[in-house]
This record gives sequence, C-alpha cells and structure tokens, in this order.
Amino acid sequence: MVTIGIVDDHQIVRAGFREMLSDEVGVELAFEANSGEDALQHLRDGACDVVLLDLSLPGKSGVDTLREMRQRFPGTRVLVLSGFPEERYALPMMRNGADGYLCKDCERDELIRAIRTVAAGRRYVSTRTAEILARNMSEGASGPPHEALSERELQVFLRLARGESVSDIGAALHLSIKTISTYRSRLLEKLGVSSNAELAAYALRHGLVSDG
Repeated sequence: MVTIGIVDDHQIVRAGFREMLSDEVGVELAFEANSGEDALQHLRDGACDVVLLDLSLPGKSGVDTLREMRQRFPGTRVLVLSGFPEERYALPMMRNGADGYLCKDCERDELIRAIRTVAAGRRYVSTRTAEILARNMSEGASGPPHEALSERELQVFLRLARGESVSDIGAALHLSIKTISTYRSRLLEKLGVSSNAELAAYALRHGLVSDG
C-alpha cells in the first residue's frame, strides 16, 4: 500500500486529486494539508510514502517545505505538482530534492505512473522534462540562469521576488541580514539584474512566481 499526502491551498484542487486517486488499488490517502506547516505537522504525526506538493503555498513556500521535508523526513518521496510549466521549474526543483515534477493538468494515468515510480525509489521524469534535459545537454546548452542556482539561492531569490525584505528573509531562514545581503548580491550578478524590482520581473517573466 502506497500512502499519499496532498498539499495544496485550494480545496477544489485537493478534491480533484483525491477523486483521481480514489479508485486506484494499492493507493491510500494519508492526509490533506493546505499549507507547508500543516503538511510538516502531519508528517511528524505519522509516516507517509509520497507527498504531492504544490509550490504556491501560503506562509512557508513550497520550496521551503520541500527543503524541510528532505532534511526531516528523508524516507518520504516528494512529487511536485504545480501550475508552473515544466520548462520553468522542473529542473530546479529536481536539483533541489524533488523526486519528480508534474503540471497540475496532467492526465490521471500519468499521475498514477509518477506516484508509483517515486514510491519505488526512482525519480519520475516526464516526457516533457526529458526533452528539456536532452536539449540542455546537447551542444553544451546551459538553460536559463535560474536553473543553476543552489537550493538556498533559489529560496532567497523567490522570497525577494515576492517582495520580502532582507531582514524578514533572514528571520525566516535563520540567517543573518549580512548573509542574506550577500546572497542578494550574488543573485543580482548571476541573473544579470540590478535591483529587487528586476529580480521580481525576471521571476514573473520565467513563470517562477504568480502575478496574482
């Protein structure tokens, strides 16, 4: 039996995935959560095989939640299910610990295949993501700059892009203001921008944050 946790802040989305999984033999819903904090509490209360994790969550972001799950619950597999296109986010998320990445508009058969793949201890790479990987490998193609960011750089980048202050980010990540400022300077250089506003515009342009 594969136990599943669904983490998404929209009740209708959770209900949709619950319905997709309801008739699948050998798959059982362990919990639903509407935030990263709620999901982590469920995992503290009991083990779960696979977590279906949205990236756009209130409070603790999906990226931060993924990082904490990897640190605290290494036996739990994480399949990211996001509204962001795979071209923009799949590779960075998999580099930073996700066991697979799917868009929310995926078909039921692909979702079940992805769940069973990651539950078996393998990474799930969709056809679209495989094409992206192949394209990046061919002729030394490097892809957009944000794909080369480290896990911590990506965390700081997304928080800056959402308008959080250096001091707030430092408090959330338990790092000094000086350290966050250093990350900010590094991000400006790596992404070829010169201000927080340009960081936000880059993130919006590449589909890394929502304009809603």
